[in-house]
Amino acid sequence: MRMRQVLGITARRAIYRQVERTIYWLLLPGFVLLMTAGGAKALPAFAVQTGQHCTACHVGGFGPQLTPFGREFKLEGYTLRNGSDFTAPVSAMAVVSYLQTAKDTNFPPAPGYGTNNNVALDKLSLFLAGGDGSHFGGFAEATYFGVGDATAWDDLDLRAVDRETIGGQDVLYGLSLNNSPGVQDAWNTLPVWGYPYTRTALAPGPGTGTVLAGLAQTVLGVTTYAWWNSSIYTEAGAYVTPSRGFLSTVGVVSGQASSIVGAAPYLRAAYQKNYDEQNFEIGVFAFLPNLQGTAFDTGRTDDYQDLGIDASYQFTGDGSNIYQLNAIYTNEHQSRNASAFLHLSNPSDTFNDFRVDASYYWQNLIGGTVQVFNTWGSTDPLLYAGNFTHSPDSTGFVFQLDGTPFGANPSALGTRFNLRAGLQYTVYTKFNGASSNYNGLGRNASDNNALRLFLWLAM
Repeated sequence: MRMRQVLGITARRAIYRQVERTIYWLLLPGFVLLMTAGGAKALPAFAVQTGQHCTACHVGGFGPQLTPFGREFKLEGYTLRNGSDFTAPVSAMAVVSYLQTAKDTNFPPAPGYGTNNNVALDKLSLFLAGGDGSHFGGFAEATYFGVGDATAWDDLDLRAVDRETIGGQDVLYGLSLNNSPGVQDAWNTLPVWGYPYTRTALAPGPGTGTVLAGLAQTVLGVTTYAWWNSSIYTEAGAYVTPSRGFLSTVGVVSGQASSIVGAAPYLRAAYQKNYDEQNFEIGVFAFLPNLQGTAFDTGRTDDYQDLGIDASYQFTGDGSNIYQLNAIYTNEHQSRNASAFLHLSNPSDTFNDFRVDASYYWQNLIGGTVQVFNTWGSTDPLLYAGNFTHSPDSTGFVFQLDGTPFGANPSALGTRFNLRAGLQYTVYTKFNGASSNYNGLGRNASDNNALRLFLWLAM
């Protein structure tokens, strides 16, 4: 029985290595095209490419939260272009922040930082982004992470698209090659683009999250999608874990335990209805990876089922007053066959994540957002052995005020320059299973409440 299990996993890994090689040869031409295109087929940054102000695509005049126009632009493969003049296909982004927690942490959050009142360069990113003709587009991001003092590839989404009329219906369809489940999604509900849209690695956070949110940049996937009459969206695809050598080359450190065995299915469906001044969306999603589960190959896997529902509502009006509401619930079932075999967890666990956020923007430039989040799941003394409560439960709120002075009008520094300044405050009512003394050392959930001031620059 043991031999058959090992041979089965070996065969699956041989298949996924072939898939990896295929993805590599799909990926390489995309990067070459991004870096070498010129003339009428150049790949400029999106704002210059479309000739639109940032407010045309983004709520609040800054990414990543999308308007209906921005969603269409993304689904159409980033191909919309204003004219044919060459503009540089390069953008840059930087996020700098100051963080203060209600109580000093027991240890510095990273080498070179104190136990409180830290200033950090959170991200410094370079993008190659744009569309080539009417059928290919995308973006590739490389980032220097200041807190970890490391450089790695970040979000990637390369697309091939086309249109057909099927049964009298307009159908936009395409392929996405990407490195994070959900990065290709057009609604800001899934974890990769969800609120808060900017974070710092210095902030204390709960020790548990969904596997859907935890595999960003450590996987490669291909999905195919169809957008029916600009209202019904369907998508299906699969993700694999590249080899250690590939991940090392792109600067990613990932443990064997989180490696996907075989290929992980990804499914998505959504319905969007547009009215003159408002729109709403409701959708479902599924991500079903089998992970190695431990640092050692046991011949077993930890199998996950992330199933969820999401919804959003957006009122744009004439642009003077904009309202946005997003909600997502994810149920994760974990069959931990590999971990339980080595007595590292229960044989079966569950984890749930619910989040809802509401925002308002005046003149699409100055706004505020509040989020309520609640995570809860099985008690597991083995899996959460380092947690005094043996529980993943955490609840709280995230508040944000921000302003984007150049979202609707070009700044004196040029069309490409944009800036968001903001203040975030995170409140925990429960942290890692308890409101008080959650770590057995007297630390309370409210001790992790965090005030963050940030500047987010794009050019």
